[in-house]
Amino acid sequence: MDSSEHGSPVISPGVAIGGTLPPGLTEEEAEEIQVELTKVDDEIQTLRQVLMAKERHAAELKRRLGISPLSEIKQNITKGWHDVQCSNAYLTASATLEDIGRSDAYKRTQETLSQAGQMTSAAFSTVGSAIRNRFGEMSSNFSMRHSLSMPAMRNSPSFKTFEDKVENMKYKVMGRSNGESDHSPTSNNAPF
Repeated sequence: MDSSEHGSPVISPGVAIGGTLPPGLTEEEAEEIQVELTKVDDEIQTLRQVLMAKERHAAELKRRLGISPLSEIKQNITKGWHDVQCSNAYLTASATLEDIGRSDAYKRTQETLSQAGQMTSAAFSTVGSAIRNRFGEMSSNFSMRHSLSMPAMRNSPSFKTFEDKVENMKYKVMGRSNGESDHSPTSNNAPF
């Protein structure tokens, strides 16, 4: 049975898939190239089989030595990390980061951020205490049903004082916007 009977075209060794030879190539040359291609494909297949056999043999030897896949992965990661640390890119980047860490600008920025963090932490601590105290006062001054009413809470003296403290803290932490006066509107009730 010919392959043309199954609907697939029959390609002679010297004819390209389009049915014609490439320009400048004779039919004899095309046949020689086709034979060489077949040999190379066979060699590739043989090499794949040999490689698979060698890999199986290496795996068996490692098993007999007690080398597990996990220990291999660890070893590969360790070697890879060592290679990265020895690379020029890593050494250059490390030196640059060390230079930046020693610079005055970095030190000033670090000090400023540290101070800002301390101030923010203190502000949040104070706000937390104020919230706890105010809610304690509000719960003792109002019944539970009454305290759940938002308009009643907003009109309470405790809520007004708390609102003033939060607004004042906003001015201290975030600063004033353009066009605002030097004193916040609630500076006379400042808790801080």
